[in-house]
Amino acid sequence: MTKFFIYLNFKTNKNDNMLSHDKTILFLRKNPALSVSILEKEAGLPTSTLSKALNGDRILNTKHLNSLYPILVKYGYNEVQHNKARVISIVNHKGGVGKTTTTINLGRALNKLGFKVLLVDMDSQGNLSQSLGIDNPEKQVVNALLKNEELPVVQIAENYDLSPSDLELAFADLELVQAVGGVNQLKNKLNPLKDKYDYILIDCPPALNIFTNSALVASNGCLVTLQPEVSAMKGINNLFERISQVRERINPELMVEGIVLTMVDKRLKVHRDMIDYVYQTLNNFKIYKTEIRNNVSVKESQISQINIFDYDSNSNGAIDYMNLAKEFCSNS
Repeated sequence: MTKFFIYLNFKTNKNDNMLSHDKTILFLRKNPALSVSILEKEAGLPTSTLSKALNGDRILNTKHLNSLYPILVKYGYNEVQHNKARVISIVNHKGGVGKTTTTINLGRALNKLGFKVLLVDMDSQGNLSQSLGIDNPEKQVVNALLKNEELPVVQIAENYDLSPSDLELAFADLELVQAVGGVNQLKNKLNPLKDKYDYILIDCPPALNIFTNSALVASNGCLVTLQPEVSAMKGINNLFERISQVRERINPELMVEGIVLTMVDKRLKVHRDMIDYVYQTLNNFKIYKTEIRNNVSVKESQISQINIFDYDSNSNGAIDYMNLAKEFCSNS
């Protein structure tokens, strides 16, 4: 069923805060433990009002929103917090562990749940941009980082946008390192966009370089993708040490959102053993219950330059990334 979302902003008589249908739905989706039946009862709403709104079958009107506002505040709704995007770096020091794939498909899954999403390509290989059909972008991230231009935004789908890059970014590392405050430039360029999105996902390069550092400085959190292979575990402590250094020295807001196991094939003993090892050695971090299974459709979708949902919505890849999105946003 097609879902229609409109803005119904208003001011209540008792406060200067703004609430809308969209903000209410996003808050409920980020807090799935809240019982909609209890919220309806406390707000004096007819039964199934919120469940129908969550399913896209109705729009909450001004009367509904006026009644809901004090109830949502009681359960943690904060106007400032919910007007700003969460910025998440998808990070790992190693290549080929699903960073770009996760950025694309987690982003699209969040978008399909009703969130406004911006993807930022901070990898000079430009795989994120190419996988979404953007080759040789005229304006790209490097222009914003070095030329003081606005961060370019290309619409891929409704409320699902991309800030693209290509190989030109590879030649900017030294210049960005030498620039005064260069590591803060991405953060500065993202700040004006935070009130336009719910999530900003940054695809980081397979290196602990200035671009990864810039992404971590700009982020509220980072999501580590990890393939259950011995090679993928090598140097993982260096990654967490870098995250810790950025948090302690530059960005105290930065936190590790968790670890996502990718390209999992539990028919392989090595994968089963490595997953056990990950839980034993990295249990001080959140490890997402959702595992991204090895799925040929995911690879085919990137070759076709579209996300997994538009390529094959019934594939294991689409199922896994949707489950990850639900688990992810419930912990945001």
